[in-house]
Amino acid sequence: MSNVIGIVGGTGLYELAGLADRRWERVTSPFGEPSDELLFGTLGEQRVVFLPRHGRGHRIPPHEINFRANIDALKRAGVSSLISVSAVGSLRGDLAPGTFVLVDQFIDRTLRGPKTFFTTGLVAHVSMAHPTCARLVATLAAIGGELGLPVVTGGTYVAMEGPQFSSRAESELHRAAGCDVVGMTNMPEAKLAREAELCYATIAMVTDFDCWHPDHEHVKLDDVLAVLRANADRAGRLVAGAIAPIGALSTPCPHGCDRALDNAIVTAPAARDPELVARLDAIAGRVLA
Repeated sequence: MSNVIGIVGGTGLYELAGLADRRWERVTSPFGEPSDELLFGTLGEQRVVFLPRHGRGHRIPPHEINFRANIDALKRAGVSSLISVSAVGSLRGDLAPGTFVLVDQFIDRTLRGPKTFFTTGLVAHVSMAHPTCARLVATLAAIGGELGLPVVTGGTYVAMEGPQFSSRAESELHRAAGCDVVGMTNMPEAKLAREAELCYATIAMVTDFDCWHPDHEHVKLDDVLAVLRANADRAGRLVAGAIAPIGALSTPCPHGCDRALDNAIVTAPAARDPELVARLDAIAGRVLA
């Protein structure tokens, strides 16, 4: 139980079924208000913390999510491994609605900010070459296979601004760039998770073919929500099935997720902003101490 597992639920997933000893609790962050209270509980012997990305009742649009507060609050809650569940559109004919894609790359085309915890007074550059934790992805893939779920390992997620869906030209641009799925919420979430030294993985739930497909030229929200409802049980089973195996993983992470800030901070100690250092006690306290 040394590994507290966090789950960020996207559209259609606003709480996690099956949790024992459950309680909703407000976690304060120096970066503002998270999307909602955090749901604490246990699955078996494993401690779990759940956060609905859009808030319960889906109150917050993607471009207004306080991603920094969300990640900071999860880190303060003790999370070291984070599973992100997101609804996406497919940019490939073989990734039909209902498919789960375990993303391993991202392209960020969002315009929102801020996208980092490190601002003037404390500069850091982390590597995003491999933005998801290969060990988490492999574990989710294995559990998905055992459950007979339509899981595809690997894929590039392009994050667009939203809240509008893509234009046809945007959709074709993303396809030409070699992207596999399109969504609105995993950036800057994945960047901030890396800065927080979390092992991070995305379960991208395909709900539609975006608007590039000749037989599906318009994304219809009713159709998207219907697929989300059908996927909710399967997504919950995948996450629940992966909790114990992920909790049993040894530390440190062999891929260095939990040491992402090693050698990343470039601001000299004497030049660091004390106020910013204090705000980063949860995110970067390991290397700033």
